[in-house]
Amino acid sequence: MVGLMITRALVTAVALVAAAPALADAAAGQKAFAVCSTCHAVTAGRNGIGPSLYGIVGRPAAALAGYKYSAAMTKSGLIWTPDTLHTYLAAPGKTVPGTKMTFGGIKDAAKLTDVVAYLETLK
Repeated sequence: MVGLMITRALVTAVALVAAAPALADAAAGQKAFAVCSTCHAVTAGRNGIGPSLYGIVGRPAAALAGYKYSAAMTKSGLIWTPDTLHTYLAAPGKTVPGTKMTFGGIKDAAKLTDVVAYLETLK
């Protein structure tokens, strides 16, 4: 009886681990971010074609001083949480129609999750 209960517990544990979503990998996200670095710096106070992404998580959209945002981004009302970053980076033009960011989005779900995890480290 005890052996059967242990076996069931192990089978359940293995099933739960197998069903769990892949964990985000910030190091992989930093590598995937290379395409973003053409326009975005990750250093505080250093804007490029796009605004610096240092400290992006938790910041309201269009709130970084010294960067001229599009009217669409200024009016978006977004707060850059991991969820809003995930949605925006998947389809910027659909999430904020009229944004200056012409990038088509990160289509690979794992890369997208990893990039957001990397952005969360920029503090």
